[in-house]
Amino acid sequence: MCIGIPMQVVEQHDESARCLYRGQESLIDMMLVGPQPVGTWLLVFLDTAREVLSEQKARQIADALEAMRLAMQGDNRIDHLFADLVGREPTLPEFLKS
Repeated sequence: MCIGIPMQVVEQHDESARCLYRGQESLIDMMLVGPQPVGTWLLVFLDTAREVLSEQKARQIADALEAMRLAMQGDNRIDHLFADLVGREPTLPEFLKS
């Protein structure tokens, strides 16, 4: 299984960029998304950028990954990492409503 990691561009090169996630820098292949300005958030799989993300989406993914890390350590205090979902009434997608 491959998990996408949200990373932020800190330095752009020709076909790669130096990106940061949780204090760790990596050199990322940018061929699929093209050059991106410093500060751009990317979804990265196996050191390859696959998608440009909004800052909000990057935060949601990072929070979900943190929740998974905590759960794997036996910590079930993760509700704060899903603030957009906690207390929300579930809704059916439009195609299931009919």
